[in-house]
Amino acid sequence: MQVLENIDQQLFFFINHTLHVGFLDTLMPYWRSMYLWLPLYIFFIAYLIINHRKQGLYLIVSLLLTVGVSDIVSSHIVKKTIERLRPCNDADIKDEVKLLVRCGSGYSFTSSHAANHFAVAIFLFFACFYNKKRLKWALIAWAASIGFGQIYVGVHYPFDVLFGAILGSVIGYLGYQVVKKYFNGLLLN
Repeated sequence: MQVLENIDQQLFFFINHTLHVGFLDTLMPYWRSMYLWLPLYIFFIAYLIINHRKQGLYLIVSLLLTVGVSDIVSSHIVKKTIERLRPCNDADIKDEVKLLVRCGSGYSFTSSHAANHFAVAIFLFFACFYNKKRLKWALIAWAASIGFGQIYVGVHYPFDVLFGAILGSVIGYLGYQVVKKYFNGLLLN
C-alpha cells in the first residue's frame, strides 16, 4: 500500500510542480469550475428540449439522476469511508503543494469532480452520441481534462482522479443501461 501511495505522491508532484506553465496556472482554476461550463450546460439542455422535446427532457432528468448518484457515492459514501486527506491538507506535504484554489476541508478520495464529469461523459457517450465518434471522444477528453485540473491546482492526487473517473464511468454506464432497459425510446442513438 505504501508503494502505491509513493507512486501517487510522485505523480502528484510531477503534475503539480513539473508541468506548471504560466498559462495553465491561469486557466486551470477556471477550467475545473462548473461556472465556466454553465453556458455549455444551458446550451445542451436547450438543444435537447428544443430539438427533442419530451424525449430531451426525460434524458436531462435521467442524466441529472445519474450525476446525483455519482455525487452521493463519491462524496458521501467513498470519501467518508476512506477519509484520505487532500494533498493541500496533508501536514507532511502541504507546504510543498502549489495550491491555485481554495483547498477545501473535505476528503480527497475519490475526486467528485472526476466522478461526476465522467458520469456525464459516459452517459452522453452512449445515450446521445454513440454514432458521433469525434463528439463522444471529446466528451471523454473534456472529463479527463477536468480531472487533470484537480491535480494541477493541488486539491487531488492522481489516484483520487483515476478512481473517481472509474467510479463515474461505471455509474454513467449503469445510468445509460437503466434508460436503455426501461426507457429505450429516450435514447438519441
